[in-house]
Amino acid sequence: MRIAVLANLKTNAPKYEGMPADRWDDLDSPRTPDAIVGVLQRMGHDAVFFEASILPPFNLIDRLREYKPDLCFNIAESHFGDAREAQIPAILEMLQIPYTGSRMLGLALALDKAMTKRVLKTHGLPTPEFQLFESADAPINIELLNEDGELRYPLFVKPNAEGTSMGANADSIVRTVAELRTRVASHLSRYNQPILVERFIAGREVMVGLVGNLPNVTFMPILELDHAAYGENHSGVYTNEMKTISSLDEYRYHCPAPLSDAQVQELQRLAAETFRATNCYDVSRIDFRLDANDNDKPHILEINPLPGLNPGYSDLCLQALAKGWEHDRLVGAIVEAALDRHHLRQIAMA
Repeated sequence: MRIAVLANLKTNAPKYEGMPADRWDDLDSPRTPDAIVGVLQRMGHDAVFFEASILPPFNLIDRLREYKPDLCFNIAESHFGDAREAQIPAILEMLQIPYTGSRMLGLALALDKAMTKRVLKTHGLPTPEFQLFESADAPINIELLNEDGELRYPLFVKPNAEGTSMGANADSIVRTVAELRTRVASHLSRYNQPILVERFIAGREVMVGLVGNLPNVTFMPILELDHAAYGENHSGVYTNEMKTISSLDEYRYHCPAPLSDAQVQELQRLAAETFRATNCYDVSRIDFRLDANDNDKPHILEINPLPGLNPGYSDLCLQALAKGWEHDRLVGAIVEAALDRHHLRQIAMA
């Protein structure tokens, strides 16, 4: 098969005045698409990487028409817009080119954290109470306040449509109305988008990765961040600094996480239900907090339908390794899931 690997490299991202330093932290280094291309070539495919931009000098549409791929391996994040991760899939569907991973609806939904939480609540799935702020002085939902008009519990403040824990650090935990409004105002100015405020769940943070499509999905061993190893500076938060490390030696985690069989089964059930409710396909990572104040009850934080695939230290890759899957097998399983979904087995075997 001819497979085009589509990604957005940090080195190719646009620059603009006043751009936050972490603006492109969710984009890839060349290592990731290069590794995926290598896997696909070892599988016997003709594989090439393309920068996922229709603008000059990348001209993706022209290059795809010339290359004529049978399938695209899509990990493109794109650059601008609150549904930016759906932009490349929209182009591929217009060109009638099959691709790996979730379609436009799932990608647009998952990037919008507040909308995802609304969908989860509709399906009866546990997610922390929340409010979306478009201004720092907006009235605060009554369910977030106590009888004295102060916050009922600590809240967590983060941009609504960003990845890689952008804007997430120890200061994101607020305990008073004044702190909340100050943090929201700062984020509104920095990220120029609505700000999500949700109940901060003090407890363990775990991730469930899966590959395949319901009902036939393969769950990866659950990964737990070792927050204690990072000290008090991180306050039990999976920060942007932790997600942008350059060496696995700097990452502290347990995989498989020390959980009971019953806990694993419940987390897998909730992960599968989240995957279904958000209309995702082929691969995803679902992030949870286990409430230390409520018998480790799991709360769904978000779903990432474009999980990192850096073979060195991306969470899903580490989970796959704990299962005994090298990077080749993980990438191959994603391709196999997409081939089955698109009914492309005959082309793959040609």
